[in-house]
Amino acid sequence: MHGTRRHPKLDKALAPSTRKHYKSHWPEWVIGKEMMDKAMKSIVARVHLDRRFDIPYLAGYSLDGHTIFIDRHMPKSFVYRGKRVNTDRFLIVHEAVEKSLIQLLGMHYLTSHQIALHAEQAAVRAEGVTWDAYNEFMEKYIKVIGDEKLSKVPDTLDLTPYVDFHDVAELKQMRANMVPGPKARPKARVHIAGL
Repeated sequence: MHGTRRHPKLDKALAPSTRKHYKSHWPEWVIGKEMMDKAMKSIVARVHLDRRFDIPYLAGYSLDGHTIFIDRHMPKSFVYRGKRVNTDRFLIVHEAVEKSLIQLLGMHYLTSHQIALHAEQAAVRAEGVTWDAYNEFMEKYIKVIGDEKLSKVPDTLDLTPYVDFHDVAELKQMRANMVPGPKARPKARVHIAGL
């Protein structure tokens, strides 16, 4: 089990709501957009976002986990049923969950990716967006970005996903085009009980 030391006002702001969900007998923290919003805000508050680099497969994370990278060519939003939906926070949730499982629990990338994908799906659905619409938007940019020549890859990018995926050609191109990446200070101190 782990915890973080943070300011009491932040604890209160991010605490789960205990009121009942309007369509259910379950408390709001069990189901709903409000709780997912709090979870996403909590994750986003703990990491730095950097959109200045070329990142294969849209997004990644730094070696230390303090920075989430989103490819510099990736649009920040798309229109769904007449409403503009910001997508950065969904990618941040995915990458933060994935990195946490790898770093804190020593899980393999492919297993961590599957769990992170479910967290991303839950966040998207809580926003009222269908997974199919969101995934279609993302797939379009994965292909476009995946086909581009990588010219600006941060040297602080964790290459674990690419190594575990056995993408030798991609790794070679990435390493040949590395530039100095950010060395961000942690936004939150994590304490893991028992370690």
